[in-house]
Amino acid sequence: MVLGAGLIGFFGSRVRPGVFQGGGGHGSSAHGDEVRDAVITAETAMRVTPSWNRFFRIAFIGLASWFGPLLLVGALFGFSSVFWQMSKFFSQMAVVTFGGAYAVLAYVAQEAVQVFGWLRPGEMLNGLGMAETTPGPLIQVVQYVGFLGAFRDPESLTPLAAGILASFVVTWATYAPCFLWIFLGAPYIEQLRGNKALSGALTAITAAVVGVILNLSVWFALNTLFSKVGETHLGPLRLYTPDWTTLSVPSLVLSVIAGIALFRFNLGTIPTLALTTLLGAAYVLLIPSSG
Repeated sequence: MVLGAGLIGFFGSRVRPGVFQGGGGHGSSAHGDEVRDAVITAETAMRVTPSWNRFFRIAFIGLASWFGPLLLVGALFGFSSVFWQMSKFFSQMAVVTFGGAYAVLAYVAQEAVQVFGWLRPGEMLNGLGMAETTPGPLIQVVQYVGFLGAFRDPESLTPLAAGILASFVVTWATYAPCFLWIFLGAPYIEQLRGNKALSGALTAITAAVVGVILNLSVWFALNTLFSKVGETHLGPLRLYTPDWTTLSVPSLVLSVIAGIALFRFNLGTIPTLALTTLLGAAYVLLIPSSG
């Protein structure tokens, strides 16, 4: 999808450049331009000169650092083990990560739950909720995914040891490529900023990422509100089909309260989270469970 959006933007910018021109969300100012020009000087731009020698050297070091530890884990535990599955999956995730954690976590959640079976839907929701309410990058929820997946399938290790090892594996597979892309592409950034075709491709990718984030929001909401959510396939389309008899009325009420607090009273994220948390805790403690 991301590749398709990039190709549409690339060729579309040549036909209708105005349509694929990215908007300046925060505007610009003379002061901002002065700051940017002060930081990006000719001396800074020429400090690292792009060359094929540098490109291949950085690529070799980066790829060796990325895959070396992962291949070692695969050799020790087998290339059919859960550790190698996670190495491959999270490495693929790191390659196609566009738009930040919210975009890629839709992909992670669906694959980890529906394809690999490392987690159940409720557990994935718990992980996302935990990541939202704790300091640190949201993408760090992958460590939670890795731990639970290996805890359930520990291979020759104890569940705790397997979970800890998988936490290191998925964190390495997620973050190591970032340094490769940064060091590899940094010298070319200034040269590409004025490329209209590339700008059009990135604009289209940004639009696609918004759709991916919306997909995560819908998946998150449905699995919060309903205990059972199925799927219906219409050709290439995949539609979620919730079982309406499993609707959680308390979750729906809390969602409505949160929406009213945010959009009607502009309460703010932290106070809204505190309010709904207190209401949820009060419900659990005061209302007897039917189960």
